[in-house]
Amino acid sequence: MVKVDRRIVRTRDAIKKAFLELMSEKNFDSITIQDISDRANINRATVYLHYLDKFDLLDKVIEEHIHNMANLCELEAEMDWIESTVICMEYLESNYLFFSTMLASEGARYFRSRFVQHNIEEFKKDVDVTKGKNLGQNEDIIAEFVANAYVGVVEWWLKNGRPYPPQEMAEKLGDLLERII
Repeated sequence: MVKVDRRIVRTRDAIKKAFLELMSEKNFDSITIQDISDRANINRATVYLHYLDKFDLLDKVIEEHIHNMANLCELEAEMDWIESTVICMEYLESNYLFFSTMLASEGARYFRSRFVQHNIEEFKKDVDVTKGKNLGQNEDIIAEFVANAYVGVVEWWLKNGRPYPPQEMAEKLGDLLERII
C-alpha cells in the first residue's frame, strides 16, 4: 500500500470540507474554485493540483462516501437488518455535513441517484422471490422500492435535524426492512 504524505491528506480534507461548507450555503453552480480555495485557505493552483475542476471534486467526494458505504455493507453481510442499519445510521450521522448537504442540494441530484443505485445493488443481495412473503414478486421492483424508501427516510432524518438517535432510527428502519425483504 502506498503511503500518502500527511500534508496531501490535510490539504484534500481542507478542500473537501470547504467545498461541503460552501455547498450547504449556496448553489453548486455559483461555487467557484476561488471560493473553495479561499475557504480552505490555500492557493487556487493547489485545488487544481488535486482536482480537475469542481465537478471532479464533487464526483470524488461522492465516490469516496459511496465506496465507504459499500465497505460497510461488506462488513454487515452477516448481521441482521437492525445491526447493519445501526452501522449505516452511525456512518450517516458521523458524516452529517456531507449527507445533509448532498441530499438537500439542488446541485447534487447526481448524489441522490448514486446513493439510491448503491442501495438497490445492496438490497438485491437480500431479496428472495422464490419463497416467503416475496414469492412471485419481481426482484428489481422490490429492490427499487426498498432503496427509494430507505433513501427517502434517510433524507427526512437528515433534513429534520436527526430527530431520533442513530440506534433508534436503525431499529425503526430495520424493523420495516424485515417486513419487506
